Amino acid sequence: MSERPDPLKVLAVCGLGMGTSLILRMTAESVLTRLGIAAQVDNTDLSTARSTEADVIVGQGMHMTELEGAATVIVTVDDFVDESALEARLRPALAEVGWL
Repeated sequence: MSERPDPLKVLAVCGLGMGTSLILRMTAESVLTRLGIAAQVDNTDLSTARSTEADVIVGQGMHMTELEGAATVIVTVDDFVDESALEARLRPALAEVGWL
């Protein structure tokens, strides 16, 4: 376990880094605010995500295997607007590394 970075750097990732990742960014911002975590949330495409420093990456499962090791926490999502589902996956992932 390590001390949680402040703010937490979070990347919302999709294949092209346009609409879908932007929607996911807004969903992640809402969830992180609800969890009381200061975070800088950006959205990007898969290629850029590989070379971008992040503490947490959220995105579709089909892309996340390509980003293994790119962040301490990687969370997959099925529905980019479902805040409850993202929180249900993000909360235990953050707790596991001691950031919640």
